[in-house]
Amino acid sequence: MTERGSGEQRGGQSAYDRLLGAIEEGELPPGSRLREAELAERFAISRTPVREALARLEAQGLVRHEPHRGASVARLDYAQVTELYDLREVLEGTAARLAAIHASAIEVEILEEMIERDRGLVGDAGALARTNRLFHRQIHACAHNRFLQGTLETMRLSLVLLAGTTLAQADRAGASIDEHAAIVARIRAHDGDGAEAAARTHIRAAFKARIRLHQEM
Repeated sequence: MTERGSGEQRGGQSAYDRLLGAIEEGELPPGSRLREAELAERFAISRTPVREALARLEAQGLVRHEPHRGASVARLDYAQVTELYDLREVLEGTAARLAAIHASAIEVEILEEMIERDRGLVGDAGALARTNRLFHRQIHACAHNRFLQGTLETMRLSLVLLAGTTLAQADRAGASIDEHAAIVARIRAHDGDGAEAAARTHIRAAFKARIRLHQEM
């Protein structure tokens, strides 16, 4: 591959990562218009990698094209959010069960340290939203199942379309951290049934909070 071709590939990947990150961080919420020229200027790159990134995001269902309006960040309707959380409960429960079987002592310690760090972030919903994603990805890693991880990563792409964070709701941040602690306690005890049950309880509580947030929007 030529140096120019390699640079274009890196630029395309960078544009994709930066666009995905902007959507995930809420900088480009659902419904936001995505104009190539504006995005190229924002990221200080040419329009070609931006176009490629938009095409990739559209193929993943994160961007949609509408007649006379162009590209925008996709929105999930109520039915789609419900279906997403139904699947998330199953997958996160399975990940927690496998983590209880396969996680090493060091991996469990890392999860416990993440929980203690998060207790110091209560009140900062944005920071907690970021560390919450990292916590769940760490549990996925602890499951030591590459096929499950691949499926969870695909689901994560859909989760970035959930507008706002439920962790800004009164008492939700502390409750979520306590739910995380309950999952990790069962993982440390190598209790697969308990870990799965705790994870499913956590996702159901998150879904309930998401419904409340949806009603407020």
